Amino acid sequence: MRREEFQNYLNTLLSPSDFKDYCPNGLQVEGRAEVRHIVCGVTASLALIDAAVARGADTLLVHHGYFWRGEDPRVIGIRRKRLAELLRHELNLFAYHLPLDRHPLLGNNAQWAHVMGWSATGYFGEQDLGCLGDLAPAELAMQIGRSIAARTGRDPLLVGDENRLVRRIAWCSGAAQSMFDAAIAAGAELFVSGEISEQTVHLARESGVPYIAAGHHATERYGIQALAAHLAAETGLRCDFVDIENPV
Repeated sequence: MRREEFQNYLNTLLSPSDFKDYCPNGLQVEGRAEVRHIVCGVTASLALIDAAVARGADTLLVHHGYFWRGEDPRVIGIRRKRLAELLRHELNLFAYHLPLDRHPLLGNNAQWAHVMGWSATGYFGEQDLGCLGDLAPAELAMQIGRSIAARTGRDPLLVGDENRLVRRIAWCSGAAQSMFDAAIAAGAELFVSGEISEQTVHLARESGVPYIAAGHHATERYGIQALAAHLAAETGLRCDFVDIENPV
């Protein structure tokens, strides 16, 4: 597939123009004109670039790319090393951030919910990034924490009342701790995200709504895997998901 055709396909699928994001979505680094073999991963780290080169890929497709708002724009240090490898091997780099979080079928929130057995019945927060769902039967917060551990392979951090009976759950993958207030206002009895901040602890204790931090990387592996499987099935391109271990 021609690179431009591939980008058009992704843009039609993920609708990046619908979002106000913190980085450019789509093609971030131009490589070969033909897309044949894609390596997909969460973050365009040097380790993922090396994995793509070792597999003979021509394209990287990630959730976390480069050129974030507020970053030092200079091409020095780690940024230089990453870009040098991409350019030396003529690797295309495509990145989709919020569009991949929010996609109703392939997104991180949708796919994480599928793994956990949750169903979204509503949305909340900025750009409707957060999801709301009802649990039937209701579960204790500690039980939900154990289920998350079993499915993600890492122990989450539960802050607040672990014995809170949860009927209405809210979730948003990644670094969504700033959405905790909005989740509470939307009626959530538990909020689950990837990361946690110092102030989140006090809000969980004082509001009575427990908070589970399940890991940024751990909660954002699922969307890019689903996108890889979709592309392989719909385009016939080779798509390999590579999970670079990350404890956060």
